[in-house]
Amino acid sequence: MILPVAKLGTLVLKTLSKPLASRLKTQAARHPRFRQSIINFAQANHKFQVNLQRRIYGHATNVEIRPLDEEKAVQAASDFLGEFFVFSIGGGLLVFEFQRSARSEARKEEARKQEIEGLRAEVVDLTKRLEEFEKAMKGGRGFSSWLPGISSDTKQISSS
Repeated sequence: MILPVAKLGTLVLKTLSKPLASRLKTQAARHPRFRQSIINFAQANHKFQVNLQRRIYGHATNVEIRPLDEEKAVQAASDFLGEFFVFSIGGGLLVFEFQRSARSEARKEEARKQEIEGLRAEVVDLTKRLEEFEKAMKGGRGFSSWLPGISSDTKQISSS
């Protein structure tokens, strides 16, 4: 029963993270101090991406890179922020699901170990009983002396 509820909960959380990310993006663009920091982040990210692309294509990297205008920088940074938020929620849910699965497997493994231990104890008990039976048969006391609840008095009554 817990499995469908947990899966449904993760699906709901993933679905809710998208509108939350959208709201986070709009709020980030409006707040003046945070707006400046995301503009700086977007400019640094833009320079990194352009330099990386130029290296990949074999172009010179010592050229001046034009900065993004302020609105494009805000849009790029807020998009990155929203995607990072959704990705981090998805990653967190993936870790949660993995840990839950690992705990479930550990419980199953423990149950298997206990079952195996019980079977081993039963095998030991049966081995002891077999040894007692073999001793009784070799001693000439017969099969009835080994069975529980049957005494030699009962044996004499049945033979009369």
